[in-house]
Amino acid sequence: MTSIAPAAPAMSRRLGWLAAIRPWHLAILALLLVYPFVANDFWIVQIGAQAFFLGLIALSLMLLAGYGGMVSLAQMAIAGMAGYLYAILFGYTGGGAGWHWTLAIPAALLVAVLFATLIGLLSVRTEGIYTIMITLAVGVAFFYFCQQNYDIFNGHRGYAGLAPPMVFGVDWRQPLAFYYLSMGAALAGYLLVLWLSRSTFGIALQALRDNPRRMAALGFNVAAHRVAAYAVAGLLAGVGGLLTVWYNGRISPGSIDVDAAINILIIAILGGLRRPSGPFIGALIFVLLDNFAIDLIDRERFNLVIGGAFLAVVLFSPDGVLGLWDRLLQRLAKNRGARGT
Repeated sequence: MTSIAPAAPAMSRRLGWLAAIRPWHLAILALLLVYPFVANDFWIVQIGAQAFFLGLIALSLMLLAGYGGMVSLAQMAIAGMAGYLYAILFGYTGGGAGWHWTLAIPAALLVAVLFATLIGLLSVRTEGIYTIMITLAVGVAFFYFCQQNYDIFNGHRGYAGLAPPMVFGVDWRQPLAFYYLSMGAALAGYLLVLWLSRSTFGIALQALRDNPRRMAALGFNVAAHRVAAYAVAGLLAGVGGLLTVWYNGRISPGSIDVDAAINILIIAILGGLRRPSGPFIGALIFVLLDNFAIDLIDRERFNLVIGGAFLAVVLFSPDGVLGLWDRLLQRLAKNRGARGT
């Protein structure tokens, strides 16, 4: 007689995923889906879509720093690599290889993943400040190489006239289409990181973060796990880089300079490095400050505003805005318990 017992664990895992869905998850998803129909083009693209793809790049940093304990300042360089390869292979104003988008986009993402893997190979055997300095050095070196190389990267001018390809007859440059494209990519990245965090690989990565020596003693290949995390983070950053290029319509060394790299770090820390939703919350805060800082203070003093917000979060909640939210919920629960007693 055939036994059906082995199917039980798989069914339990499926039910576990369903049990993890809360009503407020569905409410947020419904709000994001309806949002473009009640907002104008500025709020749809400049705020909504930009928060999605900046959050996606910051999500790649959150995967490395939050789950792996590796702070990388090269994520914007990886995103820029994907953008440059797309421009070179697909086409830009006045040139380009003219590859079909079904080849150009996967090739650009593949090169971004390989670039991230190389960065991982260079940095995974270091920790703390040394990892930060190595990844920062790679990002700065890539910036200057793009700025000074005219044969491949067209120097400081970069490439202009970049747009998403026409797929299914849809012009993805239109605000509504681009918003849903960015939202779909962000949602896919969020679910991927959420799934990885609960997989064997994700649990092992978090254990490596806490005690790499003990994991090595148990037989785990510490370097291989960390390099694999860099590769996955490179894919997330590459997708975010393509969306950034399509949003700006161009790419140049100014898109990947040190300021851009620091902005990604600020976004990730503002939202929180403990959960995949943190980078998107941080990106929304950053984009709102970036667009409305002129109403609060002179535009030239934007760095003062964002620096003050960053300092306040670091001082009062090392876990970012999500940490403040958790503390608020705990206090409310404690007050309810006290009243019940």
